[in-house]
Amino acid sequence: MAAALTSFRLWLLSCMAVISMAEAQHPDQFIYTNGFSHANLQLAGNAEIRPSGLLQLTNTSRLLTGHAFYPSPINFNTSSSSARSLSFSTNFVIAIVPESKEASSGHGVAFVISRSTDFSHADAIQYLGLVNESTNGDPSNHFVAVEFDTIFSLGTDTIDGNHVGIDLNGVKSYQSIASAYFSNEERKNISLDLKNGRPIQVWIDYDGRGQLLDVTLAPENSPKPNQPLLSTSIDLSDILMDTMYVGFSAATGSLESCRHYIMGWSFNRSGEAQSLDLSELPKLPRNGGRINTVLLISIIAAALLLLIIVGTTTYVYRRKKYEEVHEDWEKEYGPHRFSYKTLYIATKGFKDKQLLGFGGFGKVYKGTLPYTNEQIAVKKVSHESSQGMKEFVSEIVSMGRLRHKNLVRLLGYCRRKKELLLVYELMENGSLDQFLFSVDKPTLNWFQRFEIIRGVASALLYLHEEGEQVVLHRDIKASNVLLDSNLNGRLGDFGLARLHDRDSDLQTTRLVGTFGYMDPELTRTGKATKAADVFAFGAFLLEVACGRKPVEHNVALEDIFLVDVVKSCFKRDAIVDASDPRLQGNYVVEEMEKVLKLGLLCSNPRPDFRPTIKQVVQYLEGNGSLPDIPLDSNSKPQNIPFSILETLSQSTTEINISIETNLEFDSVTVGETGLFPTRT
Repeated sequence: MAAALTSFRLWLLSCMAVISMAEAQHPDQFIYTNGFSHANLQLAGNAEIRPSGLLQLTNTSRLLTGHAFYPSPINFNTSSSSARSLSFSTNFVIAIVPESKEASSGHGVAFVISRSTDFSHADAIQYLGLVNESTNGDPSNHFVAVEFDTIFSLGTDTIDGNHVGIDLNGVKSYQSIASAYFSNEERKNISLDLKNGRPIQVWIDYDGRGQLLDVTLAPENSPKPNQPLLSTSIDLSDILMDTMYVGFSAATGSLESCRHYIMGWSFNRSGEAQSLDLSELPKLPRNGGRINTVLLISIIAAALLLLIIVGTTTYVYRRKKYEEVHEDWEKEYGPHRFSYKTLYIATKGFKDKQLLGFGGFGKVYKGTLPYTNEQIAVKKVSHESSQGMKEFVSEIVSMGRLRHKNLVRLLGYCRRKKELLLVYELMENGSLDQFLFSVDKPTLNWFQRFEIIRGVASALLYLHEEGEQVVLHRDIKASNVLLDSNLNGRLGDFGLARLHDRDSDLQTTRLVGTFGYMDPELTRTGKATKAADVFAFGAFLLEVACGRKPVEHNVALEDIFLVDVVKSCFKRDAIVDASDPRLQGNYVVEEMEKVLKLGLLCSNPRPDFRPTIKQVVQYLEGNGSLPDIPLDSNSKPQNIPFSILETLSQSTTEINISIETNLEFDSVTVGETGLFPTRT
């Protein structure tokens, strides 16, 4: 019977591994949201992964320790001069289940960041499997732990047996506090029993720059509280080394014992850890972990039989309906890839009633992610060529790590047949150009416009100067600036953006962008540069201030280019005459003049005459005086044949530019292309 039961458990484990998901491919972030059945964790002591996918660190036996660590060390790069390199974020769900309702429990579980995974010399009870009496507090230990302690121990604890503590190289807490969570509704802390046998959500966030460690708790089915339980100033630079291991440790006592479970876990070294959905996590066993084996076998057998019957009839249909493109190299981008099924459900089958907009790039749909109810925007883009796909997806994932209040967050992607689906956070008020040019939207006042300009400038400064790599947007315009519920401007649409190291230039043979916003220097050098982004930002400044596009249709040839109209007003010493007539003169004259003059400076055809984005931000903040504006340079795009200008004066559609070139040509080709321009 025992041999048969063992064989059945092995068979069941292999079945569950097929439907379990453990996305842990990225070198500095990972997520386990469907259990740990498919995880390759380093387990030691009493730790084991249950058939259900639960990570169990200890059972109810006395004097046990259990350890589980992510298999690869995490690079903290402590030699970096940036304090942010020490930052990290993690989200996990624990459950501490006593042997019985009447019994007390001990001793607890801890999240650990350690230079080593070898705790063979550590003791159980109050030492939590991390140290022993002689090594407790030794600086050479090099670990930081956040403990969830369920019993009071003399010599290590200063408060009761239900507390959260921060431990440095030992188990005598650097700081501790009674277990509780902040109720967003009641606006106060509510006590939380760690050993209640129910799932408890935990968030731990460390800001290396501010040297601030936050620990936040919440019971199951509760959102993340607005305030952490424990927030303490702490410098971890002497503890963290270049590479560290992350994981968990737990221990039972000599009299009291309990089961310690980890139900799900996400970690991120370069940003906020992904949230866990409790509905997707494996369930806790009934009766504190004791279950009737015969009943379990019967239930599982019946369920599997039902699944086989239902699955056989629906397999072909579902596979065809939700079929995606997967390649081996995409495994490292797992956390950033959405399943097509998830996006199909979120957008209600990409129905027309979910449509937010469309253009040459494709269509954008509104969606609501199942389980989390997060609002998203899904852009469907056709991509005929597979060449460069790996590079493109890599850069899309990198863009998804950008964090700035004036950037639309790119959440991830999906590939299906010849389609790419880009997933963004939803901006409730749509794009800025709708407010500037549509009669169906209210007119933005000058204060709102000026704040949007400052916000987009701040976002561009972040992309150019404040990240580890330079990010060139390459398509800055009002239609790519989205407005949130408070009409704050956020720069979005990174479909044309490119990354490169700070000590190198980006060389390209495909020039992309929108006519009127493209740097004329691009047609000569073929290099995407910061100055090219500044040129587009200059066109954007004039667009917002004047309420018209950089290139106007159905007008006289001399009025086609907005920059010429503004320069003409400037020469007459009446530059504010170019302002949007819908403002009816209700603006701060000094700010309007500054924006219009700055637009002319940024639109100079010579890159060396343009200000940097850092200088632009300084001017907008009033921390510098604008230089003189040259009046003798031609600011219109170069090498545009007269026939194209005539086409512009008669056209009624926005025209984008796509050029395939060896950098030797006399003119550019204009065509209606989109996010991925086609060869013309």
